[in-house]
Amino acid sequence: MSDTTKQRILTGLQPSGALHIGNYFAALAPQVELSKTHDDVFLMVADYHALTSVRDGAVLRGYIYDLVRDYLAAGIDPHRVTLFRQSDNPDHMELAWVLQCLVSVKFLELAHAYKDKVAKGLEANAGLFNYPMLMAADILLYNIDIVPVGEDQRQHVEYAREAVSKFNLAYGPVLKEPKELIEKTVGVVPGTDGKKMSKSYKNTIPAFGTREEIEKAVMSIVTDSTGDRPEHVFAIHKVLYEQTGRALSELDALYEEHKGKYKALKDALVNDLDTFIAPMREKRESISDAHIKEVLAAGVEKARSVSSQTLARVRDAIGISLV
Repeated sequence: MSDTTKQRILTGLQPSGALHIGNYFAALAPQVELSKTHDDVFLMVADYHALTSVRDGAVLRGYIYDLVRDYLAAGIDPHRVTLFRQSDNPDHMELAWVLQCLVSVKFLELAHAYKDKVAKGLEANAGLFNYPMLMAADILLYNIDIVPVGEDQRQHVEYAREAVSKFNLAYGPVLKEPKELIEKTVGVVPGTDGKKMSKSYKNTIPAFGTREEIEKAVMSIVTDSTGDRPEHVFAIHKVLYEQTGRALSELDALYEEHKGKYKALKDALVNDLDTFIAPMREKRESISDAHIKEVLAAGVEKARSVSSQTLARVRDAIGISLV
């Protein structure tokens, strides 16, 4: 039986906005855990992918710095993990073009993100249409064994495997086929209005916010004055307890003790969130732009040492390398 800790993993996030606690528990925290339990993790800041939605250069630049800060503050060790920025490595775009030349328009039209936009009557830009092949290139460049994804993202890895199949059928066994690791879902992290926490709903609690920002968000949680327990407050509190390993019996006792006292229960949630966030927030504030540049420069050097070998094999196979 193979040692899964030795398998190479690729994961990452788009720098497309400030993270909230829903993002933290559903995506960032699991990535940090993987970095501690696996020996060969590639962690990518997917900034080219963010161009499908972010239209302001200064804003995107700020998001990139923010995301790397978030990673480091949450516990990513750049000496243990290959933390790099997608756009710092041109190999991604070159391999993406090669892969695009092997798949059909009909195949790309089946992608969930593209179909969803079309179904909603929204304009899907060409970047979103070709997104699956850039994502496939992200994975295949690094000879990745495992890609951790949620069940709703399984298709991304299936597209990468299809790209491998088409390339290897045409040119021989050059690219490695990855497998998905379906992550245990955190479940829906509720927002301040009870819906799924989302920037688009404006119902978020900041992942690295000040105590004042946390308090402002928590105090805005919608409550039903007819019940003994504020259900939306309890739902968020429950996620925090579950993710930090605290006994839910303690939470039930707290809400029973303060039955009908909504302000006291919101104050308790503020205190628990701030206690959890404060150490990461303090660490985050100490991370300079200069340090982030150093981390990304070292990371992409390691990343390119792998991707350049893959791309050399690809270039040779397709006939671009002259001998």
